[in-house]
Amino acid sequence: MKVTSRIADLKNHLKEAGIKPVGFVPTMGALHEGHLSLVKYAIHECPVVAVSIFVNPTQFNDKNDLKNYPRNLKKDLDLLSGVLRKDDIVFTPEITEIYPVPDTRQFSFGNLDMVMEAVHRKGHFNGVAQVVSRLFEIVEPDIAYFGIKDFQQVAVIKELVRQTGNKVRIVSCPIVRESDGLAMSSRNMLLEPEIRKKAPLIFRTLTSASEMFRSADVPEIKEFVREKINSETRFYVEYFEIADDMELFTLKTKKEMIPGRKYFGCIAVKAGNIRLIDNLEMETA
Repeated sequence: MKVTSRIADLKNHLKEAGIKPVGFVPTMGALHEGHLSLVKYAIHECPVVAVSIFVNPTQFNDKNDLKNYPRNLKKDLDLLSGVLRKDDIVFTPEITEIYPVPDTRQFSFGNLDMVMEAVHRKGHFNGVAQVVSRLFEIVEPDIAYFGIKDFQQVAVIKELVRQTGNKVRIVSCPIVRESDGLAMSSRNMLLEPEIRKKAPLIFRTLTSASEMFRSADVPEIKEFVREKINSETRFYVEYFEIADDMELFTLKTKKEMIPGRKYFGCIAVKAGNIRLIDNLEMETA
């Protein structure tokens, strides 16, 4: 694999490789098996793959969160060297390479950036749209791969592509979980040991909520989730919503369900000092 921090080198390499389709996996580093699963999906479909490692400042509404976000480029490159091929490339730009001038663009995604994460992380999805659209301009991928753990982000990126007319195909890939069910996340390494031991409670509760969805209505399920998780010391539910997979309309009652759509329970939990998100499809039969 090749590694570069310069746009010109990246473009030259992809041009010289001259093979299509180009697969792209954007990351913020602190890589784990979840990221590697995306890379493997890309490798399976694409003869050349680009992976970016860039901690994007514009999507952090909390400066401390940005400061504390885990970074270990050497470890990330070691992991990628075990899966990437000789024609694949890792792009590790500096901030000035991505944003040579401040990015003042404002995006609007309707309901997609008015619920759940958007309520608790003001400006987050605008920052995501800024960096993803910029990376798409630079890499010019044919296919881009994202993890469904960031359920709302995937919906926003699909809408971004629709609005901009970009021809890139967005592939959403399944959540990769630890053996105890906790969704893999770069933030997991920041959890205190005692909190980490208890964190699988989130997935267990989502699983129970999914089973309840067959017979119980939304208010009862939401109350169950909050009580179950909030009863654990130093765990607090920021939100739990049941939303469709297209427009992210959050249900108040099952009577609002739209035929033909899938519904997911989406949750954000403050686990000690670390914020974790997860989601699970709700069972309907």
